[in-house]
Amino acid sequence: MMLKIGPYEFQSRLLLGTGKYPNFAIQKEAVEVSGAEILTFAVRRMNIFAPDQPNFLEQLDLTKYKLLPNTAGAKTAEEAVRIARLAKASGLCDMIKVEVIGCDKTLLPDPIETLKATEMLLEEGFIVLPYTSDDVVLAKRLQELGCHAIMPGASPIGSGQGIINPLNLSFIIEQATVPVIVDAGIGSPADAALAMELGADGVLLNTAVAGASDPVKMAKAMKLAIEAGRLGYEAGRIPKKRYATASSPMEGMSTV
Repeated sequence: MMLKIGPYEFQSRLLLGTGKYPNFAIQKEAVEVSGAEILTFAVRRMNIFAPDQPNFLEQLDLTKYKLLPNTAGAKTAEEAVRIARLAKASGLCDMIKVEVIGCDKTLLPDPIETLKATEMLLEEGFIVLPYTSDDVVLAKRLQELGCHAIMPGASPIGSGQGIINPLNLSFIIEQATVPVIVDAGIGSPADAALAMELGADGVLLNTAVAGASDPVKMAKAMKLAIEAGRLGYEAGRIPKKRYATASSPMEGMSTV
């Protein structure tokens, strides 16, 4: 079953960020081996209206990807909406990742401003994917507004701590009415696989690949981990038991 966000469908469940890579060549190769179909970037860090400036997007065949601009750098709903409008005016995409940071030290999102920005952008016809904390009630409120996917963080942005609150994340997934894409804090393929085993619909990551010793190998590892985690979730794991259970049946075995 494909990942469906608004009117779009995707084979890959890995969403990849495009910042922090050592150079364009490594970035391009990592993106290609990842199999990702959705690429995200900060509108404020990219001169989308300056053709004379080097731009990573120019290195890619954009017919192969759906772009997901984000509003990184916004501190208020109004600021996020202005950035989203700028991205839409460039003609790049009608999807937007709402990111409104409320704490400069932890880079955790501002729940109130995120709700406001999501509501405003939905009214303007955007396909909205809000980045939020692992707050179960906030995730529910965002979905009630009509967002097209919910993006709870596994842990603080770029921290590589993995999923620090799997219980809350599982609650969000259980109650979800739209795709749940785990965003922020993923550090290793094991983290990505766990997110998918919990039932997430996808994983968005950047630093875990871009900051790896070998970004290209890590991009491939993340691709495989997400595929394995999803297959494991769909297959259904065995329940955990307190005591051992023989894997071979005892019936018919000789007592000699």
